[in-house]
Amino acid sequence: MKIEKHKILGGKVYVYRREKSRYWYCSSFLDGRNWRTSTKEESLSRAKDFAEDWYLTLRGKKLIGQLRHEKTFRQAAEKFLEEYEVITLGERSPVYIDNTKRRLKNYLIPYFGDKGLSEVTAGMVQDYRLFRQKNSVPRYNCKDDDGNPKNYGPPARSTLHQEIVTLRQVLKTAMRHGWLSHLPDLSVPYKTAGKTAHRAWFSPEEYKQFYEATRRRAKNPPKPRWKRNCEQLHDYVLFMANTGLRPDEARHLQYRDVTIVEDEDTEETILEIEVRGKRGVGYCKSMTGAVRPFERLRKRNKPNASDLIFPAFPRELFNNILEEEGLKFDREGNRRTAYSLRHTYICLRLMEGADIYQIAKNCRTSVEMIETYYAAHIKTSINAAAVNVRKPKKKKQHPVEAQSLLAE
Repeated sequence: MKIEKHKILGGKVYVYRREKSRYWYCSSFLDGRNWRTSTKEESLSRAKDFAEDWYLTLRGKKLIGQLRHEKTFRQAAEKFLEEYEVITLGERSPVYIDNTKRRLKNYLIPYFGDKGLSEVTAGMVQDYRLFRQKNSVPRYNCKDDDGNPKNYGPPARSTLHQEIVTLRQVLKTAMRHGWLSHLPDLSVPYKTAGKTAHRAWFSPEEYKQFYEATRRRAKNPPKPRWKRNCEQLHDYVLFMANTGLRPDEARHLQYRDVTIVEDEDTEETILEIEVRGKRGVGYCKSMTGAVRPFERLRKRNKPNASDLIFPAFPRELFNNILEEEGLKFDREGNRRTAYSLRHTYICLRLMEGADIYQIAKNCRTSVEMIETYYAAHIKTSINAAAVNVRKPKKKKQHPVEAQSLLAE
């Protein structure tokens, strides 16, 4: 790349411009290291004036001991990625790690990259939030009818939150290595307490409507070659809503992980499932409604013990049936997905009066999560007898009766 360069102050400072750049830059070697910055000037004469003032300011800071040698955010981000990928190996999914890299590469490093770590203040983080809200990002490999790249709108609150989490992790890495003395305040100013939205689920009536629709589709598929996929989807819906598994747990489930047993406590036939997913290895005891779908799956597929029960999820068919039945969104506008079957399992168990601690164990989650996102909107979790308590009223005496009592 061709660079135009000029010396000033006897070679103590260089003013240069790269081939495709509008602006002039200046650099100097001082106190054992190179310093450089952009002049933000297109005129060479004004760029030289800026470079002289900049050099004299640096030299003045050196004389009074304020010239700091600090790492940049880019260096801290590179160190974080070097550690993060090795330390989290086997504990974080490759998709999660790739998303962290993407947030750094696409958003955080371009904005904070050349800044010194001490310059990443609470004010600069707030400027970053405003920048992200006001500037849309081109979609990857997606163009409109005219051939122009389509743009995303402002990021969702959860997306921006994840970016700030990644920023905090980079700054904590810098602190561990002694590159930063303290973390800036990364909390969101002016934020009010947000309401807790419940997860999208199917009410008992909606769940019945949905599985009856999948049953009809399994019996009468639009095309004969789709029959197996329709039958698989019907059994998937019943299996998931009667076990409470996460979609990723169901995706990794093998036939040898499921056993049909007679439960001693309920004297019912259920499934005992060895679950492998985001929480490691756990166990699940199903409702009786999961047994028949599992038997049909085993009979239909004639599997080996190590075969996956659900090797593929027919997402398009799943969404089409939801759309046809008017069930894709709940009344708050929440989109229903395969995860909604897990939410349905939890909500129906709560409505039946199951113990919340046992539900949490069976679903490999916490009581706090269930109380926050599920139990808060289940009407049967409120005991009317405990709420509608009335204090007994004292019998008020008539004035004449009171006087007669006093006279006696």
